[in-house]
Amino acid sequence: MRPETPDTLVRDHTIYSCVMGSRAFGLATEDSDTDRRGVFLAPTELYWRFEKPPTHVEGPAEEQFSWELERFCELALRANPNILECLHSPLVESVDDTGRELLTLREAFLSRRAYETFTRYAHGQRRKLDADVRTHGAPRWKHAMHLLRLLTSARDLLRTGVLTIDVGDEREPLLAVKRGEVPWREVEARMNRLVREGEEAARHSPLPEEPDRRRVEDFLIRTRRASALQPDPYDEVVQGVVPGRGVGKG
Repeated sequence: MRPETPDTLVRDHTIYSCVMGSRAFGLATEDSDTDRRGVFLAPTELYWRFEKPPTHVEGPAEEQFSWELERFCELALRANPNILECLHSPLVESVDDTGRELLTLREAFLSRRAYETFTRYAHGQRRKLDADVRTHGAPRWKHAMHLLRLLTSARDLLRTGVLTIDVGDEREPLLAVKRGEVPWREVEARMNRLVREGEEAARHSPLPEEPDRRRVEDFLIRTRRASALQPDPYDEVVQGVVPGRGVGKG
């Protein structure tokens, strides 16, 4: 097995990559960054060592972050908002056969757990905004915009069972919030309304109570097994350079 570094895991073993952030949400402006997110499949042989492969890698490019497949699935099953949004990004940059199968499992990850996780994240962001208002007289408007977007996305997911990333017709109203053109009192009222609507949607949501963990685990096991059976060109090269080298021979 050839040596692997975090960078080569991302470079050589990525199964899915996409653009997230404002560009995926339909909220990009001229100064917006390009946030790249991805999923890599660490070769199964790496797990036979004492030192396991990383669960995530930052980089190697700027604004790039990737998760190992198992960690990604774990977080998605917990309804982590960032992970679920990554799975539904409209801006897919690359995907292989394994990545395509992962995308077919998107519905298996969705459940009513999303209400708790999205709400918990939203409450944390709201506390920060309220603290800014008390301290500085105004919130960080960009963060206020994204909280409105998140609350709307969560409400609609609970209502329809579908996670929509692009804000569509809400682009201009949300950008007006980002520019500080909407009074905080009005933004606050909009947030409170979205919270109430999310609570109501959760009570009647078409989403299942729990995600389909068994289906996801079956995918992960099959993928790990296929990786273990995959021949490694590096090993073949070493065997050709060192004649007679094999198991039990030194």
